[in-house]
Amino acid sequence: MAKSTEKAAVKKASPKKVTAVKKAKPMDIAAAGTTALSKLKELGLDQSLQADLEWCLGSYKFDKNPAGLREMISRAVKVFTIEKEKKTKGVTAKLITDLSKAV
Repeated sequence: MAKSTEKAAVKKASPKKVTAVKKAKPMDIAAAGTTALSKLKELGLDQSLQADLEWCLGSYKFDKNPAGLREMISRAVKVFTIEKEKKTKGVTAKLITDLSKAV
């Protein structure tokens, strides 16, 4: 009987596992472009920017050069910032910061 109580004491003394805190990764450039495009379409904002974003997304998928896509996402951030100031429903601060981080 003494052995079973020793085993129980050993099990209780085992250290707790330490969990690592994961930092949120910024959105990749293609996901940011897709998010910006879908939100622009949803809200019916800036059709020329929508067309440019669609073209840049296709171009990025073909050649993996993010220069044009970054520029269009930056333009979208400006549009969303203006709309947020107007208190347009659906434009959140999180959306703007996520897109800004991706650029």
